[in-house]
Amino acid sequence: MDFSVLRNLIRRYCAGEENWVDSRTVYIGQREPPPGAEAYIPQRFPDNRIVSSKYTFWNFVPKNLFEQFRRIANFYFLIIFLVQLIIDTPTSPITSGLPLFFVITVTAIKQGYEDWLRHKADNAINQCPVHIIQHGKVVRKQSHKLRVGDIVLVKEDETFPCDLILLSSSREDGTCFVTTASLDGESSHKTYYAVQDTKAFNTEEELDSLHATIECEQPQPDLYKFVGRINIYQDRDGPIARPLGSENLLLRGATLKNTEHIYAVAIYTGMETKMALNYQSKSQKRSAVEKSMNAFLVVYLCILISKAMINTVLKYVWQADPNRDEPWYNEKTELERQRHVLIRAFTDFLAFMVLFNYIIPVSMYVTVEMQKFLGSYFITWDEEMYDEELGEGAQVNTSDLNEELGQVEYVFTDKTGTLTENNMEFIECCVDGHVYVPHAICNGQILPGASGIDMIDSSPGGGGKEREELFFRALCLCHTVQVKEEETVDGIKRGIHQGKATSFYISSSPDEVALVEGMKRLGFTYLRLKDSHMEILNREDEIERFELMEVLNFDSVRRRMSVIVRSSTGEYYLFCKGADSSIFPRVVSGKVEQVRARVEHNAVEGLRTLCVAYKRLTQAEYEDVCHQLSAAKLSLQDRDKRLAEAYDTIEKDFILLGATAVEDRLQDKAADTIESLHKAGMKVWVLTGDKMETAAATCYASKLFRRSTQILELTTKRTEEQSLHDVLFDLSRTVLRQHCTMTRDTFSGLSNDFQDYGLIIDGATLSAVMKPAQDGSGNYKEIFLEICRNCSAVLCCRMAPLQKAQIVKLIKSSKEHPITLAIGDGANDVSMILEAHVGIGIMGKEGRQAARNSDYAIPKFKHLKKMLLVHGHYYYIRIAELVQYFFYKNVCFIFPQFLYQFYCGFSQQPLYDTAYLTLYNISFTSLPILLYSLIEQHINMDILKKDPTLYRDIAKNSLLRWRIFIYWTFLGVFDAAVFFFGAYFLFDNTTFTSNGQMFGNWTFGTLVFTVLVFTVTLKLALDTHYWTWINHFVIWGSLLFYVIFSLLWGGIIWPFLNYQRMYYVFMQMLSSGPAWLGIILLITVSLLPDVVKKVLCRALWPTTTERIQNADKLYKGHLSEFTPLTSLHAPIRKRGDGRNLNPRRSERLSKKLMYTKWGGATDYCTFSSFLRFGESSRHSGVGHAYQGAGPETSV
Repeated sequence: MDFSVLRNLIRRYCAGEENWVDSRTVYIGQREPPPGAEAYIPQRFPDNRIVSSKYTFWNFVPKNLFEQFRRIANFYFLIIFLVQLIIDTPTSPITSGLPLFFVITVTAIKQGYEDWLRHKADNAINQCPVHIIQHGKVVRKQSHKLRVGDIVLVKEDETFPCDLILLSSSREDGTCFVTTASLDGESSHKTYYAVQDTKAFNTEEELDSLHATIECEQPQPDLYKFVGRINIYQDRDGPIARPLGSENLLLRGATLKNTEHIYAVAIYTGMETKMALNYQSKSQKRSAVEKSMNAFLVVYLCILISKAMINTVLKYVWQADPNRDEPWYNEKTELERQRHVLIRAFTDFLAFMVLFNYIIPVSMYVTVEMQKFLGSYFITWDEEMYDEELGEGAQVNTSDLNEELGQVEYVFTDKTGTLTENNMEFIECCVDGHVYVPHAICNGQILPGASGIDMIDSSPGGGGKEREELFFRALCLCHTVQVKEEETVDGIKRGIHQGKATSFYISSSPDEVALVEGMKRLGFTYLRLKDSHMEILNREDEIERFELMEVLNFDSVRRRMSVIVRSSTGEYYLFCKGADSSIFPRVVSGKVEQVRARVEHNAVEGLRTLCVAYKRLTQAEYEDVCHQLSAAKLSLQDRDKRLAEAYDTIEKDFILLGATAVEDRLQDKAADTIESLHKAGMKVWVLTGDKMETAAATCYASKLFRRSTQILELTTKRTEEQSLHDVLFDLSRTVLRQHCTMTRDTFSGLSNDFQDYGLIIDGATLSAVMKPAQDGSGNYKEIFLEICRNCSAVLCCRMAPLQKAQIVKLIKSSKEHPITLAIGDGANDVSMILEAHVGIGIMGKEGRQAARNSDYAIPKFKHLKKMLLVHGHYYYIRIAELVQYFFYKNVCFIFPQFLYQFYCGFSQQPLYDTAYLTLYNISFTSLPILLYSLIEQHINMDILKKDPTLYRDIAKNSLLRWRIFIYWTFLGVFDAAVFFFGAYFLFDNTTFTSNGQMFGNWTFGTLVFTVLVFTVTLKLALDTHYWTWINHFVIWGSLLFYVIFSLLWGGIIWPFLNYQRMYYVFMQMLSSGPAWLGIILLITVSLLPDVVKKVLCRALWPTTTERIQNADKLYKGHLSEFTPLTSLHAPIRKRGDGRNLNPRRSERLSKKLMYTKWGGATDYCTFSSFLRFGESSRHSGVGHAYQGAGPETSV
């Protein structure tokens, strides 16, 4: 439950803000306003101390213990430990207390160390020096002493200590350049503006005389939004009010660049800064494996209670005979005789619970945590996932979801910057139907050989030439590009061309740089913005100056931006550029059809298009525009809404000039990655804000859609012609037409394509689908989901960020509950990354917000292939074995204890010694399985990459299904029965030591325990495929450690232990020849069924994984170099009705027609049947086409 709202209300009330509103007043320089101006109401604000740590010295122990005991397993073992302390139990409290203490201590040390590192980082930040203006002088203070209202001096290359409003700058125009790489990863220089009325205050004395207040909103976590106004008090009249927006706000963590110094006022400090508000932790995600573990624990808890109940009942049945109830050697005390039978029964029940509680493995949680934490380093250490260009490798932000990487069924990906490079190249522009194509210009860098201008159409004459130049001017003026004469990067000066300094363009948008550079190649060069004037060098080498009057910034809702400029002749122009969907409806004249045709042509080619329009403004119209914008900007409430309304009023009645086309190239190996994901059984959806034609072209290029794919459209255009209800049912009938003969494995992604369908849906239609049907015709969501289930790929275009999250949530919460993965690189992808089961951020050019909010971060999209097919596969295999093995070895451990009660009169006598009970899970059997779960590789890494279909063998949590869990449990019960009854019958009344003594109960228990330890360790050795010297050392070392410890504990090596009950017991057992024979025989018998089962299954019904394992051994680990892997896929025989006779053991037998894609070389054994199938399918009119690595066959 989120108590943040209640917490904020309490804090505000305690701070004396009973009349609190959604704004705050800041007094600049801590000075009161002039007398009579307004009431001075001082407010309390936090200091500038940053606290990212979780604990303090005083609350660490209680808070950490509280958090740890919130885990059900820890709390359960605490209860068991307390029961052992309170009542007389058969085992010492140490047996439960020591493992619990070990788990709690290790976890507390780990969390304490991590928090200590956070404290160190906090102190380093809080003690940084800052320069504050006080009484006309510069004073140096520590950062944490900074207060709201203080005027701060920041010098070049320094980091802003808190959120600041820019008052003045060393630059004449009152601007400064800032990089926000530490906030959003954008290394480009952003321009921020000082308040016009304060930019002249350039000295400490002048600032000390400034009387002003700032009214602004309360702290918000949105980095890109700020609403406020500044009231400046002059000697005369009332205050002057000026609007403040995000262009005036300098965020904590950003760095001042290319500006000597600035003066700014602190407005949000400490934990109220926007950066600190973004610290908030993401919601906890739980993997499918963790859910399976919890389900298995519930089963074992039920088994534990059943055991305790059975033993309690049988004890009282046994004691119904008075001679058994109170034998001569165990007479009851008077207090025991007077105790009520129900109380005695309950006490006995608790005692049995304590005796059998080891069936619930507390150490499994520690081992799983260590496996996840240590295993995550294999991703960060992977050199193949290191990007030389970025100088970074993959990052793991949470290790809790490692195994979930091996269970992904749906991949939701962004397009721009994820599938594509976000590296824009200007391709062409179209003016009134005339197309201009300069040579390659890529992100501000002219490629070699790019000289001159190539024109497809001849240049227009007369009035057309004037429109052409107006188009070029529009693109030179309508942008937020910054110009630098030169830039030094790693000691190399950029912007120097043939010994002369040239302009170098930088911008937060790669599109804008490409467009401005394109205009430069076409003869119009943007020079600079100086004193609010934009300068352009035209084709005649004349400098044209335009005064920049207003900028209507781009936003994702309007999908356009505008500028208002005044030419040297005094004319006002409004230039606008934006998406075709946002420009065409606002155009009243121009060659719309010619431009629209060219835009659609470029979109089909996969190019990003923008339309450019303009209109002239009269003096009166301009003044009206200024009034509308000023009124909207000065409002504190609903400023964004009022600005949007003002923009909508201003941006209309345009004259269309033309359109541009830039190319965003596909990322390296993006198509190969998507094809591999398809082969692995995953469905890939592309969610983008781009127009349909551009996104569809990218989908074809990336092999998301194949040329044979039948595209189904669910778009606004189609719903205008038909009702949404009719369109949905038409599509549903189309995809389900062959449902009687071909049913798909819904939501598993495990079946390959029959007739290949691809769905395209846009944002507007999705909104309609998500709404409940008004006419009572049913729920459109279910129909939409049914269509999507039967499509191999889905493209969602024109999507808002929230809609991306809605799509992910819709699929995630459907009845099949598939595992989803979302991958993106921009801030607009954060919502879907947080919503998906696994979120992956790409360290792209749209900032690092996606990478910061993700579970994993990778440099490029191509690295997703290895992340899932190799790392995800290994993680799942390892942890699945770890979980099943832990339950198995604990069943082997505690079931003999249960059987022993039938031979000791249900007296709660332990079978094993206290030391063995305590150390079994901590020392004797813990290291081998931990090491296995870290380094096991059941199949060579190269084979997993080459054959993505192996990913299907582990899909749908196949290794942790109930059938396999029951097999492991029964195997544990069988082995436990062999240990106990084998030892019992082998030595019943016949076994003597060399000196004629019979075995006692502790020797019998030690014999069972010895067989147990050796059996479970050797079982793991048999399951190990990847042997290294570390495996040998740990497995055989664990067995050796057990023997040495037993000798030590028995007083053989350490005589001082000769007082306890295990003295010389181990040595006495080893001195008996039959005991040696029994140990070897029982170990063999215990392991034999599992070995026989594996041999028979591998010989008669091998899975694809097992075939490849066998072949890899034959080729001594070099299988991928010699053998076409498709020839090793398990052949599937068919019955007349199309059902498989021998499906993979890892899947359920299903009545579904399965298809297998045979990539690489053709399997000639099935080639003739493929030809026959092709003939029959042609006659039936059902197409099965695939343009891939090899033929597609029905098997």
